[in-house]
Amino acid sequence: MRSIVNLFLVVFVAVAVISCKDNVSKAADATAEAATAQGVEYTLTPETAKVTWEGSKPTGKHVGTVNVAKGIFTVKDGSLAAGTVVLDMNTITVTDLTGDDKAGLEEHLKGTGAEGADDFFSVTKFPMARFEIISVTPSTEAGVNSMVKGNLTIKDITKEVTIPANITINNEMVVVTSNPFTINRTDWGIKYASKNFFKEIGDKFIEDAISFQLMVEAKAAPATTPAQ
Repeated sequence: MRSIVNLFLVVFVAVAVISCKDNVSKAADATAEAATAQGVEYTLTPETAKVTWEGSKPTGKHVGTVNVAKGIFTVKDGSLAAGTVVLDMNTITVTDLTGDDKAGLEEHLKGTGAEGADDFFSVTKFPMARFEIISVTPSTEAGVNSMVKGNLTIKDITKEVTIPANITINNEMVVVTSNPFTINRTDWGIKYASKNFFKEIGDKFIEDAISFQLMVEAKAAPATTPAQ
């Protein structure tokens, strides 16, 4: 089923996803190195992490999830200083469809069917997506306390994105929960049914903007007891 594009990448669990805007700005090329820091390391727990997406077209929308495979955060002086989140693109799911429609759209998004292997995420070639933190700064956006800037890699293309997020940290856990945010899928070479690349497509286009929301939890390594 060739309906709607839906994206990753890159990075936390979602609750409600807002509609995509038609004119989403282009992502900047990745020019900054991922942050490194010496500090306390927290390991992501994939079983409690979730990323949700929403993609739209003139006749409707689709929503779904993608799983976090692994990741790590580094906390220095009580603040999130560095981190990496890896997404398993083989786990892309569509949650608003059932039966053959669901299976068909998931197959098309993954590129695992007989046709359209490179239309979307080509998971056989590119099974993982990655988000690497560049910097974390205070936020003035409602509902979040931080702006997390990072390099998002999908299909071996890396672009810089900024995620509005609420970050809480204690001795045992780091929790990162984002506001909905959008990316332009064409920045990562996903141009299928884009009206900006296929002018003759009429009203059968898929929006370039994909909306995400995410949350991840990361746990500190348990303290070791010195040998007696």
